[in-house]
Amino acid sequence: MNTIRHAAAAIVLSAGAMALAGCSDAAEAPPAGETTAAAAGSLTVSNARVVMAPVAGNPAAVYFDLSYAGETPVTLTEVTVEGAGITMIHDYAESAGKMEMTMADDVPLAKDAPVSFAPGGLHVMAMQPSDALKAGGTAKVTLTLSDGTAATVDAPVKAAGDER
Repeated sequence: MNTIRHAAAAIVLSAGAMALAGCSDAAEAPPAGETTAAAAGSLTVSNARVVMAPVAGNPAAVYFDLSYAGETPVTLTEVTVEGAGITMIHDYAESAGKMEMTMADDVPLAKDAPVSFAPGGLHVMAMQPSDALKAGGTAKVTLTLSDGTAATVDAPVKAAGDER
């Protein structure tokens, strides 16, 4: 009998929570590809996008802009992309007189020092993209900081020839 009462109470609480969620103003949600500083310990992510490779199955590139408003410097330690097998933070560096893509160390973030992940510079490679990553859709991109905070944004997925 107690099990039935607990189940009934859980249903009532869930229904109440759903009703309250339904009352929230949709305008309060950040636009696709963006999160607010409060959502991730003073981290603001904007202009996020996933760009698919011209050949299906090849890695996708992930770009975004970051600003950090925290008082204590942190580092960006990991970026994950829902629908990708693994991800790697890359940068470009000169080696033997030519620019080459290299693995990047953790990316330092400090107050009032924005960082851009863009073509030709810092970027994230989304390796082993699944069929879930399709141009015209969205992908959840999660950024994790050294202090343990994380921010997740819904990034539009673009085709290889789309503007980056």
